[in-house]
Amino acid sequence: MTARTPRLSRLRRLTPGRGEEGAGRSGRRRGATPKVVALGGGQGLSASLAALRRITGDLTAVVTVADDGGSSGRLREELGVLPPGDLRKALAALCGDDDWGQTWARVIQHRFQSEGDLHGHAVGNLLIVALWEQLGDPVQALDLVGRLLGAQGRVLPMSAVPLELQALVRGHDPARPEDVDTVRGQATVALTPGEVLSVQVVPGAPPAVPEAVAAVLDADWVVLGPGSWFSSVIPHLLVPELLDALVETKARRVLSLNLAPQPGETEGFSPQRHLEVLARHAPKLALDVVLADEAAVPDRESLADAAKRFGAAVELAPVARQDGSPKHDPELLAAAYDRIFRMHGRIGPWR
Repeated sequence: MTARTPRLSRLRRLTPGRGEEGAGRSGRRRGATPKVVALGGGQGLSASLAALRRITGDLTAVVTVADDGGSSGRLREELGVLPPGDLRKALAALCGDDDWGQTWARVIQHRFQSEGDLHGHAVGNLLIVALWEQLGDPVQALDLVGRLLGAQGRVLPMSAVPLELQALVRGHDPARPEDVDTVRGQATVALTPGEVLSVQVVPGAPPAVPEAVAAVLDADWVVLGPGSWFSSVIPHLLVPELLDALVETKARRVLSLNLAPQPGETEGFSPQRHLEVLARHAPKLALDVVLADEAAVPDRESLADAAKRFGAAVELAPVARQDGSPKHDPELLAAAYDRIFRMHGRIGPWR
């Protein structure tokens, strides 16, 4: 376990105690749902949130802020703001299934089609950035957007500083397959034809959003993944205060694996190799459960061995859509999470 930083200690003191009214396992009223924090970005996090909101009313998303492509990249470059795209997707995933929720989910995901400067911009990105400029507080602005949408949970950036993703990649230039180059930018890293060896963020050791750290420390369950491994999952482990919280938290930790390797970024990766890469970036991180789709694991013994290095058990479940696409089915993923929450570790008082 890492030494607690002064800031992390202060956040621990500001977080309601485990035995205080309305907080923690022992203090939560009977029948309440578990406190769950989900970390990631992009479509992977959206899939996890769409499942988790079906089984808990106390859900927080902690989202990566290194996107530099598309609408987010343009707004980031022009205005110097956090990239809003992954935050918008998380908010849309938390919208309810009623007419209000689904209407707003469609609105904020809508992209303008034109011959001018608005082409490709998502309505939700512009709304989020407008509120950031009005309020001067990214967390307060996201909370306000969530209230407008009727979002069933809270969305937080992992850092209040826009980050640049840098990766060491072997063979990024196909003409020099053995050379290792530094590749900059999340969009470029995600599409590299080479082998990603490691990633880092710039600036190094960025500050975490205090509310995100506090949520992890006070959670019952923390869910990491699925998502783009090097550009959405691992970046959370590169924010020191957030990593310290993930190591220190009393919460149970679930790692949700992808259904298939991602072209470019993790081309040819086995399920167990995803774990090996994670361990290289965060060797002190422990896990309780590794969740994988049963059809996506050809070598169950090797995956179990890799999970043991984290102290984790492997749960295999059918979580993919039935149409053959490499996408999670929200209902099946919700059922898998619910079973894990009930059967692993402590049986929480919400049961």
